[in-house]
Amino acid sequence: MRLRMAARLVRGLLVAIAAMGLAVSAQAQDQGKEKKIKIGVVFDLTGPLAGGGSELNYVGAKIILDHFAKTGVEGYKIEAVYADAQSKPDIAINESVRLLEKVDMVLGFFSSAQCVPVAARVEQLKKFMWITTCISSAVFNEKGYKYVFRPQASGDQFGMMTMDFIAQNAKEKFGKEPKDLRVAIIHEDGAYGVDVSKGNEAGAKKAGFNVVLKEGYSATAPDLSALVTKLKRAKPDVIFHTGYNPDITLLLRQAREQGLKFGALMGHGAGYGVYEKLKEGMGADAAYIFNADPISIWLANQKTMDPKLPPVIKMVGEEFDKIKPGVAIRSAHVGIGASNTYLFMSDVLPRAIKKYGGVDPDALRKAALDTDIPEGGTMLGFGVKFYGEGTPMAGQNERSFPVVIQYIDDKSSVVWPKSQAQREAVLPLPKGTTYSNQ
Repeated sequence: MRLRMAARLVRGLLVAIAAMGLAVSAQAQDQGKEKKIKIGVVFDLTGPLAGGGSELNYVGAKIILDHFAKTGVEGYKIEAVYADAQSKPDIAINESVRLLEKVDMVLGFFSSAQCVPVAARVEQLKKFMWITTCISSAVFNEKGYKYVFRPQASGDQFGMMTMDFIAQNAKEKFGKEPKDLRVAIIHEDGAYGVDVSKGNEAGAKKAGFNVVLKEGYSATAPDLSALVTKLKRAKPDVIFHTGYNPDITLLLRQAREQGLKFGALMGHGAGYGVYEKLKEGMGADAAYIFNADPISIWLANQKTMDPKLPPVIKMVGEEFDKIKPGVAIRSAHVGIGASNTYLFMSDVLPRAIKKYGGVDPDALRKAALDTDIPEGGTMLGFGVKFYGEGTPMAGQNERSFPVVIQYIDDKSSVVWPKSQAQREAVLPLPKGTTYSNQ
């Protein structure tokens, strides 16, 4: 009996020792296992949207991701996996879903026509999505998303900003009361164009403008001469246009051919944010065009900025110049991709790891909702605080705003709002220029 009991004790002891050995071995493996976050990055690297700004956003985001790939974040290795949406919404959805099978989250997205369906799919999968670029309010409006976040300004803000700029300058620059100013609102008919045009309409109503034409068109239309004819008949003082490229170039080339005249052209991001493409398609006629966008990180007021950011801006500029040397104006698109990616990497991700224990969707979501950055706390100048659950725009940054810039002498300068302005706007178009109605 005693021998049997002793044998049992020995066997039990051996089992316990073996279990302890396995536990120690597993713990050692866990400690030796590399902690990593895989980030799926989706932009348009081919197709018409690539040249309209998407590829430049990709460059800005990649510069930041490459930087953090060298340093890591709170002990986590950063691994970016890139995909080309090919300027097509269905490809963007498929690539995002494919990536989410092997990555922890997705980041990027230029086109609002892609953002709207991709955000819905990502939310359905309960994965995490960080939007750097697209602007349509339809991404969030009344959707109640929990896992989709966007620090970028929304499209209605773009449309309202340009209308306010013209309203405040109507009397002084055009010599007309707002009610006597003739304005036309034209836009590509996707989510991006429709959303900005709604902001334009609301701003026009607020200002009391005389809207003489409002019309949408397909961004892939091969001919916009009929729209130019309507504009000629309407005789607007100011045209508010939301488009990509090459539709912008096509419209303005046909406007030149048909002799369309106006006092000012107000663009709203996308193709209007890529001066090199505008000049390539229009030559000297690209001068004096206006564009609403988040401020270029190279134009933002660094005196009022968080002191840790100017060195990052310098780094981004130096890396961009290596990739694309000899560019006359560093596009605001580069800075948008860089700033909004840096925000995630430097603020949200460290908090998710330290405070919420990792990089799963819920940890990232909670960390994003905790973000509370005052104005001047990002490279784009604005602050960051996301609307929370139960609000109509849950996931949208409530502190973001665009500015109005103007291209003059191969330079871009902020002209509105006054708090950010670097020079006086040239309004209306100078006499003798191609489209001037003076």
